[in-house]
Amino acid sequence: MVKNMTTPMDESEIQAMNKSFKILNKRRKKLLDNEKTRKLKERVRQIREYSISHLEELKVEAVEKLQSNGVEVIYAEDSNEALKAIYSLVKFENTVAKSKSNTASEIGLSDFLQTKDIQVVETDLGDRIVQFTDKKKSSHPIGPAAHLSMEEIARVLREKFKREVKSDPQEILNAVKEDVMDELSHCNVGITGANSLAAQDGSLVMVHNEGNISMVSLLDTHIVIVGIDKLVGTLEEAISVVKLETIYATGKTSPAYMNVVSSPSKTADIEQILLMGMYGASRVVVILLDNGRSKTLKNSRESLLCIGCGSCIVTCPVYDVMGYEFGYGRHLGGRGVVFSRYLRDKEVCFKSGLFTCTLCGQCTLDCPMEIPTNQLIEELRREMVEAGILKEKHGETARKIKKNGSPYSQ
Repeated sequence: MVKNMTTPMDESEIQAMNKSFKILNKRRKKLLDNEKTRKLKERVRQIREYSISHLEELKVEAVEKLQSNGVEVIYAEDSNEALKAIYSLVKFENTVAKSKSNTASEIGLSDFLQTKDIQVVETDLGDRIVQFTDKKKSSHPIGPAAHLSMEEIARVLREKFKREVKSDPQEILNAVKEDVMDELSHCNVGITGANSLAAQDGSLVMVHNEGNISMVSLLDTHIVIVGIDKLVGTLEEAISVVKLETIYATGKTSPAYMNVVSSPSKTADIEQILLMGMYGASRVVVILLDNGRSKTLKNSRESLLCIGCGSCIVTCPVYDVMGYEFGYGRHLGGRGVVFSRYLRDKEVCFKSGLFTCTLCGQCTLDCPMEIPTNQLIEELRREMVEAGILKEKHGETARKIKKNGSPYSQ
């Protein structure tokens, strides 16, 4: 199980992160004010609302279709079941390749595999850089190394590679790329997440700009970890969701790559005889993860509307000051705090920053799904008070909330 990082960012990391966020905001401003984006936002909101309202039936449909496509499906109730299932698939490997995945980070996959003496190669540029640092903590779901300046990244790489690496973006890229490509030559298993899962088609949609997911998914065995909250009805709906995610996350209308995986590699070019295992993976395994999502559906269903763009933290006044200390794992900011309540427990929710949020509502204004995170947080604060968690350390605050509502909202 992943542990929440409590080591705060230092001042230089906060400054680097905010600098990155300003550049991102400038790049996406015109797109967010665009009429086409507004219409897409409305459509995706309808898609996500329908999906979380019909989650159980979509789950059943997705499993049946994936299996009929030749994909193995393992349903994991929690992170322990997911880790156990993945280990059974990779236990004879020395090294596995992994792409960026908030869900994999949620269950603490990399740390877990390392305890089993299995090396994990992060193939995303930002994730690989972060992997080389002491804290190993990401500051944005799409841009993991947003809190690291170019000079700091170069210093980290010099220490890792024991050679000169200049503070130049192209030289940094080349150094990490060379390292990753060398490590990939030793890998038979690739692990990725998925941005969306289309139940009717049994198709997993993954978006990326670097091309690393394409390489990872072509290894002999491709393991996909995906939360049940990523379910939608059709492939067309899945594409709409990831398109909106790309706009809000990167300020671009489309990613460089959009992979759709519906089965293992196959061909029927010889007398229409179906043969498996051509150039791509001969085995595709989906780990369909609940890990508290069903509980979230019952208590804080709006948080499951999230499409993972990270827009909410970019303009969050608390996150601007605290960085990744506000949130849980790769589920960052106020929404991450809410989600942590169901991923773990009440105590973790409190430690993730439940009483740090100012309830200003800026995250809701910037969220394409308009998730009322401040309201969800306020409801959870009441729950914490009723549970007596604040009684000893924050007794006066607890009494005020219980009697008058949250003092933070007054």
